[in-house]
Amino acid sequence: MTKIIGHRGARGLAPENTLASFTEALAAGVDEIELDVRVTKDGICVLNHDKFLHDISGRSLRHMRIADCTLDELQSFRQDIALLEDAIELIDRSVPIIVEVKPRVPTAEVIAVIDRFLAKGWQPSDFLLASFSQRTLRQLHAALPGIEKVVNEHFGGFHATWRARRVQAKRLAFNQHNLWWGFIASMAKHGYKIIAYTVNDPAKVAKWEKRGLFAIVTDYPDRFKK
Repeated sequence: MTKIIGHRGARGLAPENTLASFTEALAAGVDEIELDVRVTKDGICVLNHDKFLHDISGRSLRHMRIADCTLDELQSFRQDIALLEDAIELIDRSVPIIVEVKPRVPTAEVIAVIDRFLAKGWQPSDFLLASFSQRTLRQLHAALPGIEKVVNEHFGGFHATWRARRVQAKRLAFNQHNLWWGFIASMAKHGYKIIAYTVNDPAKVAKWEKRGLFAIVTDYPDRFKK
């Protein structure tokens, strides 16, 4: 059965990358939760998709670049900005977390947070590490080789599999608009696990599931009741 991954929690049901969004995703029965990590000027791992802070409506605040702001400065504009460690504590091993590290984000701070949780009893299987940046994935793989990697790919299957081999990954995530059933079936036959993002249509999932689709990332996990 195709896995259901909550997109930034459940961004269709609550503000993305917030504790409220993760709570909604868990209530909807997701198999995994995906979130986006960036690092502040003072070295704190916070959850935000873009380079700039989003307000509660999702509008980008162009004067609030995450990497140039301290956590206190970000919280002065948005109190509900979540920390990576708070999300891990909330989800608390109920489902695996896909930690997407954005390109050019320093990895040392992310690795340190995950190492702390591993030392407290969390297992490597409680996490996956994803990125569109091959450099980022290689750094994460070197530091945390026991945690499964996810290759987020803008381009085609050849480039994705080239990247995957270098970090021992089997999961490949593509925009749904770049996928078709023949490609999904072929990749599944060769042992790759294809993830489609962002899919909110159960009918499309039902069709691709028959071809070997491994997982979808969705804004509305409540539409995909098991």
